[in-house]
Amino acid sequence: MGSPVTNSRRWVVLGVLVFSLLVVVMDNTILNVALRTIQAELPASQAQMQWAVDSYALVFAALLIVCGVLGDRWGRRRMLLIGLTVFGVASVLCAFADTPLELIVCRGLLGAGAAAVQPQTLSIIQNVFPADQRAKAIGIWAGVAGMAIALGPIAGGVLLEYFWWGSVFLVNVPVVAVGLVLTWLLVPESSDPKEGGFDPIGVALSSAAMCLVIHGIIEGGNSGEWLQWASTGTVLLGLGCGAAFVWHERRTEHPLIAMDMFAHKQFAAGVGAIAIAFFTLMGATFYLSYFLQAVRGYSALATGVALIAVAAAVMVMSTLAPRLSQRWGANVVAGAGMTILAVAMLSFVGATATMPQWVLEIQMALIGIGLGLTMTPSTEAIMSTVRADEAGAGSAVNNTMRQLAGALGVAVLGSILTVGFHDSFGPDRPAQLAARLDQPTSLVSLPDSALATPQLHANSSGSITEALDFAQRSVDALGQRERLVAGALPESAIAGFRQTAEADLRAYVTAANDAFVHGMRICAVVSGLSALAGAGIAFAYLPSRRRGRSGAPDERSIEARTEFAMAKE
Repeated sequence: MGSPVTNSRRWVVLGVLVFSLLVVVMDNTILNVALRTIQAELPASQAQMQWAVDSYALVFAALLIVCGVLGDRWGRRRMLLIGLTVFGVASVLCAFADTPLELIVCRGLLGAGAAAVQPQTLSIIQNVFPADQRAKAIGIWAGVAGMAIALGPIAGGVLLEYFWWGSVFLVNVPVVAVGLVLTWLLVPESSDPKEGGFDPIGVALSSAAMCLVIHGIIEGGNSGEWLQWASTGTVLLGLGCGAAFVWHERRTEHPLIAMDMFAHKQFAAGVGAIAIAFFTLMGATFYLSYFLQAVRGYSALATGVALIAVAAAVMVMSTLAPRLSQRWGANVVAGAGMTILAVAMLSFVGATATMPQWVLEIQMALIGIGLGLTMTPSTEAIMSTVRADEAGAGSAVNNTMRQLAGALGVAVLGSILTVGFHDSFGPDRPAQLAARLDQPTSLVSLPDSALATPQLHANSSGSITEALDFAQRSVDALGQRERLVAGALPESAIAGFRQTAEADLRAYVTAANDAFVHGMRICAVVSGLSALAGAGIAFAYLPSRRRGRSGAPDERSIEARTEFAMAKE
């Protein structure tokens, strides 16, 4: 273990840690407001954009526990410095990606750097702060993490207003540079003095399980073919790898995850509550970004501004949560937070394309309040059950579940959104519009660039972005057509064609917006019910006020962990 840090310096160290954490967590959501821009410029399909979001979260989740263990063994400050360096290099590579595949791969490398950073921040806090100050420090840590999630779209919107899409990645570079210097100068080294081994089989099984499940869900949602091997078969194979991982971890001498931690109901409940919160939040952020930009017509900057209420509410409530937990109990505070989050999600069942802005802001504020009340007591419940010398592993499990749940949220809710859009919009609507728009072409010979039918793509009905892009290409083709037929047809005929085309296009755009809102309402129900399940877990199993402020495990939890260890032997 490293030498103790003086009380005054602890808070300086905390400042450096949350500064480094800020950029890593922001990258979970900063891409969301740039999705439509990148999708048009690379170009990419919605499935590829889901992978651009999920590749970061998947690699992040897959390597978090490994990096947490490496930090315990090799030194937490050392791993923090390595992670920041990788993160900075990957940010530059993402900014200059030329194809969707390059972006997906570089985002994965970005996730690898983030995985080396995030568990070290929480485990260093666990080591430098005494028990009586740890809850406050973790509250600040959780508040910054929650605020960064909400600030990501805001920062992305500002950057896209004035720069090209690669700026959402290049903004990381100066933050990383400052973080490296401050970490080198101010953060003390600490480690777990015990020697330990690694678990390559566990790494392989856990990574395969996550990637296969996510791939199957995205593939099924976008293809609509759930009975094929590429979708359901892949999901089942991933679940099989997950079962094999649990079996292996219970028997190996050096497990990647100490499964006995989950025998402690306080630890398991904290992990479960945070996982559900991030499943709900990340999935909702994905579809709300499209709702604000594609349906309501917001710019990237306006979308970011619309999310300020989330950031402000998270910042306020996460700092209040430790005191509220001391008075009412972590179970009441986190349970209430998850309930508020559920109400916020379910309120989007009544969403419309023209709903008032003030209603949206109330909904956004409720999301932030719910998240802020949930994160701090749940994180403290998790970290209070692990020893200081195992802080890296405990932190890594906590963060792994966040990232995995977030990736699942984007995959599951994104796929539900796609299915709902397909069912309501119909696969043939773009072709039907093109046929109507091209009806008068028999009167005049026109090139393909002046016709709507050649503007069709195979995936023109795949998502609202692709559907609206087809509409815009058709508008451009109609404009060229009018210029070509001017003089060849009577002005009254041209005006009649224009009026009919405008009516058809308005009906088409309205149908696309309605189809998206239909899919989003289904997502809102799933999100809300998930959050209610999280509320039940929090109310039932997180520490209550009568257990005191220490968050010490009760006797039944200790017995459960002891019985688990004896059974393993």
